[in-house]
Amino acid sequence: MAVREFALPDLGEGLTESELVAWKVAVGDTVQLNQIIAEVETAKALVELPAPYDGRVARLFVEPGVTVAVGEPLVAFEVDAEEGAADAPVAPAAPDAAGAFAPSAGGLSADGREPTLVGYGARPESGARPARRARPGLAATAPAPVAPVTAAPSAPSTTATALAERPRATPPVRKFARELGVDLASVAGSGDRGLITRGDVQLYVDQHTTDSAGPTVEAGSREKRIPIRGVRKATADAMVRSAFGAPQATVFLTVDVTPTMELIARLRERAEHTEARPGLLSVVAKALLLAVRRTPEVNSRWDDAANEIVEAEYVHLGIAAATPRGLMVPVIRDADRMTLGDVSGAIRSLAETARAGRTAPADLTGGTITITNVGVFGVDAGTPILTPGEAAILAVGAVRRQPWEHDGGIALRQVLTLALTFDHRIVDGEQASRFLADIGRILADPASVLTLV
Repeated sequence: MAVREFALPDLGEGLTESELVAWKVAVGDTVQLNQIIAEVETAKALVELPAPYDGRVARLFVEPGVTVAVGEPLVAFEVDAEEGAADAPVAPAAPDAAGAFAPSAGGLSADGREPTLVGYGARPESGARPARRARPGLAATAPAPVAPVTAAPSAPSTTATALAERPRATPPVRKFARELGVDLASVAGSGDRGLITRGDVQLYVDQHTTDSAGPTVEAGSREKRIPIRGVRKATADAMVRSAFGAPQATVFLTVDVTPTMELIARLRERAEHTEARPGLLSVVAKALLLAVRRTPEVNSRWDDAANEIVEAEYVHLGIAAATPRGLMVPVIRDADRMTLGDVSGAIRSLAETARAGRTAPADLTGGTITITNVGVFGVDAGTPILTPGEAAILAVGAVRRQPWEHDGGIALRQVLTLALTFDHRIVDGEQASRFLADIGRILADPASVLTLV
C-alpha cells in the first residue's frame, strides 16, 4: 500500500481559497474514484469534490469551517502500491452546470503533476506546492501522522518553521479566543503536542483579568460575531469596488402595468407555457432585452486599462437572487436570442440552482446588465448598486393596486416602479431615461413592442 495526499485544487475563476463545509467520508472509509468526498464553499458557489483514487481514507487534515488555500492538503488515501507509485492521481472530469464534478473515464496523468480536476486543476507552470498554513488535525478520527511519500529534507523547511511558530488550536477554540480578544500566541497549550484547549484560553482570561496585566474581558457579552467569508465577503468586496469605482446615478419611472398583468394571465393559460409559466420578472426581462437594441450603451463596460468603452453585441443577463448564502447573480448567456418562454425557464432554473447553492462559479461571471427584483419583498423601489463591470442595473418594485389616471378618469390599476442605476461615465441621463421609458412603454402597452423591432 502507498499513501497519497489530495490537495485543494484550483477551482477556477481566480479563486485562491475555499472553506470546507462538510466531509462526506470518515477515516477508514473505502472510496471509489469520483465518489463525492467533501463539499467546499468558494466565494461564488458550493462545490462537491470527488475522490481522485480508489482506496481507503487514511487521514482528514481539515475540520469543517476551516478556510483552506489552493494547494493545501485536505485528505490522505491509502492506495494500491501500483497506483500509488504514480505521482499523479486519476483526474476526475470537469464540473457540470450545477457545480458538481461528473465521473471521468479514468486514466493516469502522464506529466507527474499534483492531483487535478480537469478544467479546474492546479496550474501546470506552478511546480511547487504553496506553503501550508498550520491546520489542526482531526484528533477524534485521525490516526498517527501519515509518513510522507518523498524523503524528508535534511534541514528544517520554511513550512516546518511556520507550523512550529503558529499556536496549535482547533477552529472553535480560535473563534472563542477571538471573541474574548485573546492572542493565542500568549496562551500555553495543555493538550496533545501543545494543543491549546478552550480551558487554556479561559484560564488565561481569568488570570489576566484578575491581575489586570492583560486585556479586559467583558463577561456575558450580548453581541454575536459572524465571520465575513464566502459569498458574503465576495459580495461586500464587489459592492465597495462598484460604489467607489464608478459614478452612479439612478432614474425612476412608475408605470401602469395592468395590460402586462392581463397578458401574463392569458399566457399562463396556454399549453405551450405550462412548463415555463411566464411571470412579471420574465416579462420585464424580455422588455429590457428589447429596449437594449435602441440604447446599446447600457450594455457596455468601462475598460480602464485600454481607456475604452466596450459595447457588447450580445446580452448576458444577470438575475440577482437572494440565497441562504447571500446575494448571488447567476447569468443567462445570450438572453437577447431567447424567446419569452426561454427566458422564463432560464430564470426559474437559475434561481432554483442558486438557492440550492449549486451554481457553478462560471455561471456567476460575465454578465453585461442585471435585473434585481425587490418587489418580491414588498418593496416599491430602491437604488441598486451596479454589478462591477456593468453599466446598468434595473430594480423592479412591487405591483400595487391603486388609483391611477385611466381613459380620462380615475380607476384602480396595477402599478409598479422601476429604478435604473447607471454608470454615468458610459451612459448619460438622456440615454438612461430613454432606455427606462422604452421598458415602461412595453409594460404599459405590450403591443408597443412592434415599434422596437
